[in-house]
Amino acid sequence: MKHSEFSDFLKVYGKIGLMSFGGPAGQIALMHRVIVQEKKWLNEKEYVNALSFCMLLPGPEAMQLATYSGWRLLGVRGGLISGLLFVLPGAGVVLGLAIIYALYGSIPTLSALFLGIKAAVLMIVLEALNKVARKSLKTKASWVIAGLSFVALFFLNLPFPLIMLFAALFGCINPSEIKMQKQQSELSVTISQTFKTAALWLVLWFLPLGLIAGLGGQTVLVQLWVFFSKLAMVTFGGAYSVLAYVAQDAVNAKGWLSPREMMDGLGLAETTPGPLILVTEFVGFLAAARVDGSFHFGLGLLGAAVTLWATFVPCFLWIFVGAPYIEWISSKPRLTTALTSISAAVVGVILNLSLWFSLHVLFGKVVQTYYGPFNLWIPAVASVDIPALGLSIIAAIILLGLKKSVFLTLVICAVLGFAVNCLF
Repeated sequence: MKHSEFSDFLKVYGKIGLMSFGGPAGQIALMHRVIVQEKKWLNEKEYVNALSFCMLLPGPEAMQLATYSGWRLLGVRGGLISGLLFVLPGAGVVLGLAIIYALYGSIPTLSALFLGIKAAVLMIVLEALNKVARKSLKTKASWVIAGLSFVALFFLNLPFPLIMLFAALFGCINPSEIKMQKQQSELSVTISQTFKTAALWLVLWFLPLGLIAGLGGQTVLVQLWVFFSKLAMVTFGGAYSVLAYVAQDAVNAKGWLSPREMMDGLGLAETTPGPLILVTEFVGFLAAARVDGSFHFGLGLLGAAVTLWATFVPCFLWIFVGAPYIEWISSKPRLTTALTSISAAVVGVILNLSLWFSLHVLFGKVVQTYYGPFNLWIPAVASVDIPALGLSIIAAIILLGLKKSVFLTLVICAVLGFAVNCLF
């Protein structure tokens, strides 16, 4: 890759890292627009196949998708750069806010700064949903899979991995969906290379334990590494599936945070760039900084670093081990149809995230209720957020009507959102 092309690579992924608001739905939409539509570094099929694969992995699927796309362009070096650029800007912001929060309490002006950004992200999400659906839903079976996946997630609250498993099994056993391909891709790696890659990243993953021992074996740092490493292995479905698990253990079992602090941390992560799972950094900083009831700034920084390491190093492990197999999988007829079915299910997943995000952006109060096995999110009509609705309409005009860039849309809506908040 030429110097100018590498500079463009850094610029694009740096911009993605700085603009990746709105949780996984917004981030997936942003990357689709930039990587597929604007830069054309991946085509639609490659993007959807990669997204389907990342949806099957534990951890934040958007960060893993960014890592995979960088790997496709520049190999391991590209994957490292794109993955780090996706995470580090948000991690820096969250750390700064966590420090301010620990010293001074809540940050009420934050909602004013990001009011317009949420509205813009909503339009980016809906645009991506439309484009991915048009590419993935080409048969009656794919429409059925997408619809059932949405119902299973939004109304029945079924486990995410179970939905992906059923979609894959349907694709494997449904002969009408199987289409033989003329050319089949050969594996670009050997099994021994795969094991070497896995061994390297496993060593890196466990490295903090040795460093912690050298620091005197701080118990809280060991606890943070163990807790978030376990989280990295068992939490499927992205950040939303992680939150309940983190809240239950970090708040109730370990007492690292109060329920209010956990909700404040989630609010900070939702309104800053980067993966929503960066809320774990907020937890790690506060847990370590207040280990004995007093404030330890240095220990808090180590807690945040250990948490980030345990959360994101496994993501690089999953991608660098699995990425070389995605194209090979897509060349096998039955595996291809399994991936196609998963891609259709992903449309249902994005629709679920989009609707959940829309409700929480446009309404101040959304109540979760249950009717037998059915879970419903019901907005209080009287709580409709008029400024958010107006800003969403403006975002739609700029992004969809005038076809302006995501960056310009975010900047305009952020400025308008801050102005509206200050005026009213």
